[in-house]
Amino acid sequence: MDLRLKDKVVVITGAAGLRGSIGQTIVEELAKEGALPVIVCRNDRGFEYEKELRDKGIDSIFVKTDLTDVVQIEQAAKTIGDKYGKIDALINNVGVNDTVGLEDSIEKFMRSLQLNLVSFFAMTKFCLPYLKKAKGNILNVGSKVALTGQGGTSGYAASKGGVLGLTREWAVDLIPFGIRSNALIIAESWTPAYENWINSLDNGDEKLQSIVKNIPFENRMTSPLEISDAVLFAISERSSHTTGQFITVDGGYVHLDRSLLSEK
Repeated sequence: MDLRLKDKVVVITGAAGLRGSIGQTIVEELAKEGALPVIVCRNDRGFEYEKELRDKGIDSIFVKTDLTDVVQIEQAAKTIGDKYGKIDALINNVGVNDTVGLEDSIEKFMRSLQLNLVSFFAMTKFCLPYLKKAKGNILNVGSKVALTGQGGTSGYAASKGGVLGLTREWAVDLIPFGIRSNALIIAESWTPAYENWINSLDNGDEKLQSIVKNIPFENRMTSPLEISDAVLFAISERSSHTTGQFITVDGGYVHLDRSLLSEK
């Protein structure tokens, strides 16, 4: 299926993570579709990814940005707008499950909100004039933590709950401009960061097995490529009448009956 993403300017925040991370995979798959990925992230890996894309003839840029700094976010949006004149899709992907819980300080909680929620609002606000020019769309990357809780991560849970609220608020706000707003909800995905966490545990293999056995469909984690495929479809013209939706790509982890997991 042709997703009609060729030459579309797609901005992805938090996309200079480790190779194989969700953001970096989205960038890679966008490039394969002929889109123009714009990487907005604070990690210098973005320069390497930009070079790789430009070496392939793709007019992509990396805009180094601390996404906890709204001044830098505003400048990033201006840099993108000055270069391309429009934004066809904004993927708010940045996020860190930072385990800021009730025992932590208010300052830590506020910092968690700044990265995981305020950056979504600020990036969308400053990109909006360019989204309006293109009748573009917004895709927010969310988490099952907003729906299920996790324990010990109040900042991240509050942020991801807020992201879902903003997704539907923007879907309403932006109808007059022909701009769609959706969210993708992820549960357990086998990313490099997840693998590093498992490897850091004394009982890593045991912990991993306890997680995957609770994923109903095929008892396995969701791959970053499967998430990327859903993202690309959601932002494409092939999904042109979908807005205000929470698209869950999780092997049934959040919504399916727990009786499916009973020992046989």
